[in-house]
Amino acid sequence: MSTYSPDAAHGGHGDHGDIQLDELTLEEEIVRRLGDASADTAEYALWLGDDALILAQQLGWWISRAPELEEDVALGNIALDLLGHARSLLSYAGSASGRSEDDLAYWRSEREFRSSQLAEQPNGDYAHTIVRQLAAAVYMFDLYSRLRTSSDETLAAIAAKAVKEVDYHRDHTVEWFRRLALGTDESRRRLEVAIGHVWPYVGDLFRDEPLIDRLDGVAVRPSSLRARFDVVIDALAAETGITFPDADTARGGGRRGMHSENLSILLAEMQVLAREHPGATW
Repeated sequence: MSTYSPDAAHGGHGDHGDIQLDELTLEEEIVRRLGDASADTAEYALWLGDDALILAQQLGWWISRAPELEEDVALGNIALDLLGHARSLLSYAGSASGRSEDDLAYWRSEREFRSSQLAEQPNGDYAHTIVRQLAAAVYMFDLYSRLRTSSDETLAAIAAKAVKEVDYHRDHTVEWFRRLALGTDESRRRLEVAIGHVWPYVGDLFRDEPLIDRLDGVAVRPSSLRARFDVVIDALAAETGITFPDADTARGGGRRGMHSENLSILLAEMQVLAREHPGATW
């Protein structure tokens, strides 16, 4: 696995005296729709878009709080990547009902969000964030790898862009997992505590809902991703001696709008500006 490099990951120049920035508007960063989504496809896009949006919000909290300056940059970049995925997916989801990505991000209630319960787990200390992001990134990499062959051209295009970025997210998080597991006694202890708190919610990523049966050829069946996920996690366990729980004990239900108070707290912070000043523009 490669370690983090701002130049390699984001196409920068090694010579810091010759950095050039291309003009790119936020609107141009969205993968453009090739048509409006059906109601079922829009619901599936919400699953994926809400996961990316909530994780982006979570990781943004670490900027200026990460354990080292390089991690401020790394987590900020990962959060921005995820926000870009969320914008494309929510824009597509909203096409089925005439809503914008902002409408979906800022004007839905907690019960209307379709993010997994894993995504809403608190940042905790840095080990908790790394464990949550490890599970999310390993899952997302295989998900987007498979979704590139979706019969829905818009989802396939979003996946083709996202998988390149999630590949870096996965590598970066695996390196941090190793660093904590094989570092000091204290870092290993905290990692083990984090796994105990976070891992029960991993199963929510892989639960099949009736929606999947209606999207044959469009969506990726969540349960079909578990075997490859476990291969990566088992390899990490063997390398580091860290034990992961065998069973997913949380009730799940994030895809059906069943969430904990953690999501309501996060949404209150994320949505407050839009709701206090509706229609405001820069």
